[in-house]
Amino acid sequence: MKQKKSIFTIGSIALDTIYTKNDCRKEILGGSASYFALAASYFSNVNILGVVGTDFPKQYWDLYKKYNINTDNIEIKNGKTFQWGGKYSDDYNSRETLFTDLGVFDNYVPAINQTLNNADFIFLGNIHPDMQMSVINQANSEQIIVLDTMNLWIDIGYHSLKKVISKSNIFLLNDEEAFLLTKKKTIKDAARELSELGPNTIIIKKGSLGSYIYDVKYNIQCNIPAFPINQVIDTTGAGDSFAGGFIGNLETDNIIESVITGSAIASFTVSEFGVEGLLNITTQEINDRINYIKSLIKD
Repeated sequence: MKQKKSIFTIGSIALDTIYTKNDCRKEILGGSASYFALAASYFSNVNILGVVGTDFPKQYWDLYKKYNINTDNIEIKNGKTFQWGGKYSDDYNSRETLFTDLGVFDNYVPAINQTLNNADFIFLGNIHPDMQMSVINQANSEQIIVLDTMNLWIDIGYHSLKKVISKSNIFLLNDEEAFLLTKKKTIKDAARELSELGPNTIIIKKGSLGSYIYDVKYNIQCNIPAFPINQVIDTTGAGDSFAGGFIGNLETDNIIESVITGSAIASFTVSEFGVEGLLNITTQEINDRINYIKSLIKD
């Protein structure tokens, strides 16, 4: 049996309060690292770097353990775990942040042990670029670095973010972020400009419209459709789950296959509240969605 590869990720660990037209959930497991790790755990060994407060519930430690997620690099500090609250519009095209309480995540300085050196892939979740760079500076040249970001860091940390982009192998972002970063008007033009900043592979996520791959090394330029969902429940963490499925399945030259896997995994996330959709998925269910997405791709 082929040995599972190892992924090291840094990101937020949070307790989320989410309001949608369907219902409300309070103080449930969230954060980019949580969604990513659970999604990737179906394919790879995952190590999380992050911080929580002393109020972090035991049930979530148990959940990480159930999915064999290494938590040795999660620091426990006196204080409260990062909390975020948001309310989605009825069509899920927008959301309003109701509150953000950074808690122990405020002024967090990552402390990394040797598990970073053993990782095949490093996923830099949606956090401040300076924090992402602190991990890059301890990585080696053999490791594949995958980057994610958000509008906030483009607005307030543009120059730091450009440095991180230049050191990354793969850049994941959504279409709004791509346009904001490049000032281009088409996905293809935005992807081309982003690739010129350093990464070989650009993957631009387009929500329910799927994603676009621009890969210089393997000369790939194509759209991958999303898996259609009849009833969306909660879109929180969909992008991080996409990244988990993508990197979890990623080898050296299976970019398209891995993006399809990411799309399949993300579809489970949006079908339930929080991380609930990522729990207890069977291999058959994953493969069925992967095969359905493949059937939508026209040669």
